[in-house]
Amino acid sequence: MSSADTHPSTPTPVPSPAALAEALARYRPLFGQVVDEWDGFIDSLCRPLGTCIWSRPGRCDGAVPAAVLAAQGVPSAPVPWLADAPGTALMLPPGFKAGQHWWYCAGLAHAQEAVSQLPVLALDLCPGQRVLDLCAAPGGKTAQIALALGNRGTVLANDFAMDRIAALQGNLDRLGVVNVTTSRCDGGNYPAAAGPFDRVLVDAPCSSEGTLRRNPGLVAKLGPERSTRMAGRQRALLRKAVQLCRPGGRIVYSTCTFAPEENELVVADILAEQDGRLKLLPAPAWADLPGFVGGPGITLWQGRTLPADLAGCLRVWPHANDSGGFFIAVLEKEAAAPGLPEPEPLALALDDEDAEWCIGLAAHYGIAEPIAAQFRAHRQTRRGLHLAARDHVPPAAPRPEGSGLFFHRTNIRPPKLTTAGALLLGPQATRQVLDLDAAAERDAYLRRQTLRPTPAQTAACGSGQVIVRHRGYALGVAVLHRSGELESLFPRKWSGCTAAV
Repeated sequence: MSSADTHPSTPTPVPSPAALAEALARYRPLFGQVVDEWDGFIDSLCRPLGTCIWSRPGRCDGAVPAAVLAAQGVPSAPVPWLADAPGTALMLPPGFKAGQHWWYCAGLAHAQEAVSQLPVLALDLCPGQRVLDLCAAPGGKTAQIALALGNRGTVLANDFAMDRIAALQGNLDRLGVVNVTTSRCDGGNYPAAAGPFDRVLVDAPCSSEGTLRRNPGLVAKLGPERSTRMAGRQRALLRKAVQLCRPGGRIVYSTCTFAPEENELVVADILAEQDGRLKLLPAPAWADLPGFVGGPGITLWQGRTLPADLAGCLRVWPHANDSGGFFIAVLEKEAAAPGLPEPEPLALALDDEDAEWCIGLAAHYGIAEPIAAQFRAHRQTRRGLHLAARDHVPPAAPRPEGSGLFFHRTNIRPPKLTTAGALLLGPQATRQVLDLDAAAERDAYLRRQTLRPTPAQTAACGSGQVIVRHRGYALGVAVLHRSGELESLFPRKWSGCTAAV
């Protein structure tokens, strides 16, 4: 949940180097010991940070966004040290608004700061693992986890506020993620009935000092008092992660701050509490990542000597990689440590009437393989039906906010495939598909304007609901009226895409 996943809404004047040096002066003693170039560090914080996106694996490869960007005249470059990430990462110019472009609406890519993608690599994920993202919103890391598992199995994504859960679910829906169940809990009190998990990510709320290049207004809020306040919550989150982790499993603790009070001191306290049942693993072989420069964790802070193995934590300094700042600790729970019982599974039911909805939808769009054979179709609310991965088995507790992807709204007449459902199932559709190849038509659809497609475009469509595509990629749903007009049903809440260019 660190702020490295988010983007500021309005620009704030960049503070002067002198103001930054004063605000961060307490870190000056670290330079020359665990990191070099104090002046380079301060200067890097005065430069805007580039925008980073990653391509959605399984929907397109990295060459697609790169080619589209090149056609728009936008330079992009692969991030070499993220070559092993689930999707191909591309660095774009500072200030580029990825969310205002059609390919973002189509779920071909997601914007996430480059350094923020490292914690998921440290989880060492393999298909079949059961994973908890304890502080998940706005969902970039959750989506990384889900897609690294092949969009199969069971991922739980938790956050504490309803609006944050809504943002999280929106990103998962756009990217076609079906192996995630979301929950709304205080992560420090997450119910033990949900566990155990093979992997737990604690991307903890923090003072966000590492995001100063994107959020320069934070400089007025920095100081040890804020970090001390944050540390109590961070210890509670990491303590809970240890409880929920399966014996022999892995926990990754990360923040986007420089403060040792929120980083090494938190890890040291939890290691001491566990009395040998938890060990700190040396950070993965960051030196093997092309072009990446990682720094060690600190072992001495303001007179407190920390265990020597805390040097195995990873610190990412902005001037070393032209990035934001980040901290990562990789922890392993002893195989002989006590574990939690397996959870009671949540029933994901589909009755006969709901099965008929799935059959009718597949027939309307010419989808050959039955939907219920591809996914765990189920009803969560009276609004309609959701799709989850076939092997997705969420726990009954905590009560989920949602499981899988809301794909078919059945409480209206006629029922309607959702935009997320269209993005997910569109590649399989052979009927009622309408291509908008011209950029002007595409943008009009995204702005919810009425169109009049040509007879050639509608030759394979009857009147009624259609899936709209651009360059072969689904954008959403529309209604083709008998008059020949095309009524866009692109959702207002996805309005960030209405400035598509």
